[in-house]
Amino acid sequence: MDTIQTATIYTDKNRSWRKTDTIWMLGLYGTAIGAGVLFLPINAGIGGLLPLIFMALLAFPMTFFAHRGLCRFVLSGKNPGEDITEVVEEHFGNGAGKIITLLYFFAIYPILLVYSVAITNTVDSFIVHQLHLPSPPRALLALILILGLMTIVRLGEKFIVRAMSILVFPFVATLMVLALYLVPGWNGAIFHSMTSSVSGHGLWMTMWLAIPVMVFSFNHSPIISAFAVAKREEYGDQAESKCAKILCCAHIMMVITVMFFVFSCVLSLSPENLAQAKAQNISILSYLANHFNNPIIAWSAPVIAFVAITKSFLGHYIGASEGFNGLVIKQLRSRGRTIEPTRLSRFTAVFMLLSTWAVATLNPSILGMIETLGGPVIAMLLFLMPMYAIHKVPAMRKYSGKLSNIFVVLVGLIAMSAILFDLVK
Repeated sequence: MDTIQTATIYTDKNRSWRKTDTIWMLGLYGTAIGAGVLFLPINAGIGGLLPLIFMALLAFPMTFFAHRGLCRFVLSGKNPGEDITEVVEEHFGNGAGKIITLLYFFAIYPILLVYSVAITNTVDSFIVHQLHLPSPPRALLALILILGLMTIVRLGEKFIVRAMSILVFPFVATLMVLALYLVPGWNGAIFHSMTSSVSGHGLWMTMWLAIPVMVFSFNHSPIISAFAVAKREEYGDQAESKCAKILCCAHIMMVITVMFFVFSCVLSLSPENLAQAKAQNISILSYLANHFNNPIIAWSAPVIAFVAITKSFLGHYIGASEGFNGLVIKQLRSRGRTIEPTRLSRFTAVFMLLSTWAVATLNPSILGMIETLGGPVIAMLLFLMPMYAIHKVPAMRKYSGKLSNIFVVLVGLIAMSAILFDLVK
């Protein structure tokens, strides 16, 4: 596979690592590492040791090459400041642009709805079980929480990224402390299951179905467009190499922290325990709290979950609002009309507020459905579309002929096939 391409000539100004690069690195990490990570140990370790090792080896190249391809796609637009919806229309035309923008929106927006439900449930559970208070009216609780998140959103994209970069620190610290806390309780149960899982179709099926779980857990495509636009504005022609470096640092951080957390959780339990957690449809934190009956885990779990969901909500809001704005603009443009950016921003905010509040209040059981239905769209847009553009778009031809392109296409096809198999089985 190809290594990260670096420009041969840099100016002193563009060579240095800036504070904004650190903020964006943490923002990328914050978008990716959210509620999905709390279910990853269950899906990763339920098949035994070999699928877990397979996942650890695949995590970095799968995540890095795919998101780098999407970032390059956004940077391939002729005009600085074009987001992904505008670049799609530039390269593929109005008709295809509308379809892909619609897919982009529906790949991200449903996940935003899931996080609105999840954060409401997390806070409600904390009030009832940890604070031992009566459950507040759900509509009021959901409204307060969504309004709080929307207040952060209204402060602007730069503030969102900065807030996410700040939230990363307590989240990572708590996650690592919990992982270290579990170390004394590591056992060899997963090694005993290694021999039995090697034979038969269980091993291959587990590894096959693990790929879409990784795509969901490490996905931060909603913020890639804003990231690429901001770095192009800051670094100009050097944006691609700088974005690749920032992505690389963010992904190394993701893989090390997440996989250590996953291994620690899995090694402290058995595959049978993980199967029970999956059957109970709860996160690994909830299962650990019940399994060990430990007050430290019981109190830290809601904090981790709240920070994780908040970070992911903010990051996904950027992508969802970008897709929604693109749909409105394209629809109005087809009718020969335009809308002021300020008015569009307000309209989008009101739509997001009302829809997320309504879904959070209704509390539907949609997490599994969204992961199943949204997964193929994420795989299509994140893995396949940029690789297709490399062969069709002149501005991206310079990236053709790389082994990493074949790898990304294969992972994308496997992810789509695995999710579709899980859907129809």
